[in-house]
Amino acid sequence: MATADERTQRTGERKPPGAPAPTDLQHFAVQLRRMNGEINRLVHGFAGEQGLHATDVQALAAILDAEEPMTPGRLREHLGLTSGAVTACVDRLERAGHIRRVRESADRRVVHLYYADDARSAARSHFRPLANATESARTRFTEAELAVVVRFLGAMNEELSAMRSAGH
Repeated sequence: MATADERTQRTGERKPPGAPAPTDLQHFAVQLRRMNGEINRLVHGFAGEQGLHATDVQALAAILDAEEPMTPGRLREHLGLTSGAVTACVDRLERAGHIRRVRESADRRVVHLYYADDARSAARSHFRPLANATESARTRFTEAELAVVVRFLGAMNEELSAMRSAGH
């Protein structure tokens, strides 16, 4: 990880005496809000282009990132929505061609949600600038620094999930 002196050499910035460290909670909060705002701007743009709601795009991300096939019930828990709201969301996504519902098990009541292959190209095209920006930012860090960043982001996601589970 770069030392304060190395960062000063790289950026030319100096911390005024008595100023909070760039790793204090306020600096983290500001950077996380800024990043969240920029990602939300991209999400809302994609939603608008596709005739979807921002929540629909969150649902798509949850379906894409799921480690096992997503079900409407798990999607409801993930998004914190009512069953009716999830049904409406899934209906919109299916009508728009972004997902498909599949009844794969012997229990025909179980529905799995999959990201439609054809829809991936639209998402990839829209979010390509985000991928490019991520790759550009990654090149500014060593593998060891990136490992710490990934560990931090994982810890943040765990904390946020715990908050949601606790009803916050």
